Amino acid sequence: MKLLPALTPDTALFLDFDGTLAELAPQPNAVRVPAGLVPTLAMLQQQLGGALAIITGRRQADIDHFLAPLRLPMASEHGAQYRFSDGSGTGMAAPDLSFALQAADQLVSQHGGLLLEHKTSSMALHYRHAPYLEKLCRDTLAKAMEEMNGVEMLAGKFVFEVKPTGVNKGQAIAFFMSHAPFAGRTPLFAGDDVTDEAGFAAVQDLGGHGIKIGQGFSHARYRCLSPASLRGWLAYARPSLSRQAARGSAA
Repeated sequence: MKLLPALTPDTALFLDFDGTLAELAPQPNAVRVPAGLVPTLAMLQQQLGGALAIITGRRQADIDHFLAPLRLPMASEHGAQYRFSDGSGTGMAAPDLSFALQAADQLVSQHGGLLLEHKTSSMALHYRHAPYLEKLCRDTLAKAMEEMNGVEMLAGKFVFEVKPTGVNKGQAIAFFMSHAPFAGRTPLFAGDDVTDEAGFAAVQDLGGHGIKIGQGFSHARYRCLSPASLRGWLAYARPSLSRQAARGSAA
């Protein structure tokens, strides 16, 4: 296994949340944020000149809750909604999800173990506690989408999402990389799911580094065993970045 790439003062750091910074939980709202994570992210954001952003399928409000009081730049819902370094934001208009929501809600009412999550611009049907319903969930949403425009299905770890067409984490990273303070830096993205593959491709196309967390096939050129290992690497980077900054000031 390769050593993970070093963070430098010229890195633009992009991080997924679930399964990457924090371990996956039985329910989306049951995630536990490990002690020390928020201070580490706050320090890294400062050391990187603000060039640290969360790239997530979650709603912005969910991440703000977990990382409070930190409010980082963010692409939420896979890049349908953005918050920039100055706190301003933008987002695309939500598509009409009524057919998919109605179909998913009916499934949830008929089968135990399913969870429907309605976001700002998308919806997610979780089947972690009923994996035998994977095909039924996929087929039901696909049929509902035949009556819908401007949406596509995204499969993740025990979840199917119906989201705006063309929205993905690679596009989100490329968008940030065209704006300060990310522009001109070397991008690095860490994620754990198939939904993160577009992000790995984007950073590697820009000469940066993708880090896959956990097992499974990936196009990322680096791999980290677990969220705990990634958090350790991030914590270790703090003093290393301080030393690099000190050397740069002395030069």
